[in-house]
Amino acid sequence: MLEELKKTGIKTIAGRGCLAIAGILFLLFLYRYSQIDKVILYETEGRTFAKAEVMDVIEDNETEDGISIGNQIVSLKLTSGKWKGKTVEATSSSSYLYGAHCKKGSKVIAIVSESQGEMTASVYSQNREMQLYLIIAIFVFTIILIGGKKGLASVIGLGFTILCILFLFLPMIYKGISPIWSAVLVVILTTVATMYLVGGISRKTMTAILGTVSGVLISALFAMLFCKMTNISGYNVSDIEDLIYIRDQTGIKVGELLFSGILISALGAVMDVAMSISSTIEEIHCQNSELTIKELFQSGMNVGKDMMGTMSNTLILAFAGGSINTLVFIFAYNYEYLQVVNMYAIGIEIIQGIASSMGVILTVPITSFLAAWEQGKKTI
Repeated sequence: MLEELKKTGIKTIAGRGCLAIAGILFLLFLYRYSQIDKVILYETEGRTFAKAEVMDVIEDNETEDGISIGNQIVSLKLTSGKWKGKTVEATSSSSYLYGAHCKKGSKVIAIVSESQGEMTASVYSQNREMQLYLIIAIFVFTIILIGGKKGLASVIGLGFTILCILFLFLPMIYKGISPIWSAVLVVILTTVATMYLVGGISRKTMTAILGTVSGVLISALFAMLFCKMTNISGYNVSDIEDLIYIRDQTGIKVGELLFSGILISALGAVMDVAMSISSTIEEIHCQNSELTIKELFQSGMNVGKDMMGTMSNTLILAFAGGSINTLVFIFAYNYEYLQVVNMYAIGIEIIQGIASSMGVILTVPITSFLAAWEQGKKTI
């Protein structure tokens, strides 16, 4: 007995060691693959961003009514970059997108430009780097505190997903590879990694992986079908002029970006449904191993039906929240019905929400069948 435990322990350590080596090699591959000589789309020579601290407000732009109009003139001490330690005079706009309302001691980001030996500076924004890192740290700490080892696995899986998007998906589409197939590859990789981290190597994990990949691909197929029916393409998005300029310079397949986005956006919800159903059916089978495949399938369907509504609402509301500015414009300007229902922006949001929801809904019977068949055949 002791000898068997030792062998099992050695196999476990060896398996984890192999996975660790594979993970390191994959990370090295991502780093190497993401090294790209990018086309210069606009000239930035002589311009850099640097951290700075406001030493003094030389000329304020705040009126007696407390309204900021025009620009401030401030004295900045640069705290990073080539000119670290140098004090410069800079302007700070009061616009909503750029600049910042500076006070003595404010931490800001400065745009520093050098031309013909002369340096000029302006305030780009408030320096919110540490605040963002703090928010992320609170999020990670909360997941680990409540989820324990499972929470830690979830954080690692999320980190892996982010790395795949930044260092694999984006470089792939930049190199001219189809965004749809790039998204499919990322979906498969992140699903396998996340499911393994959460559920380990098991029948449950394999079932959840197959259910997730099937559901996400179904979302993409429905998106393509709906776009064909409505004569909407990836060229009907609001920032298409800028995207076409990038396409002409780089070869990115802009028309497929819309569908690849749907693949990635549907992944989280579909993954949640697939793992929940797979875990539920496995637990039911463990409690009552006499249940047939049909009975296990029905149990999975019952659980899935309760999840359909909430997950569909999650996706629809997520897309609606992303287009809230458009909805406010429609409401405030009192657009007519025929105008609203035929707007590209509205059509795209509806297609994205419904296509993703269709993937979630059809994941339920697919995963229920796979899990029921896998667990139920043990009793045959």
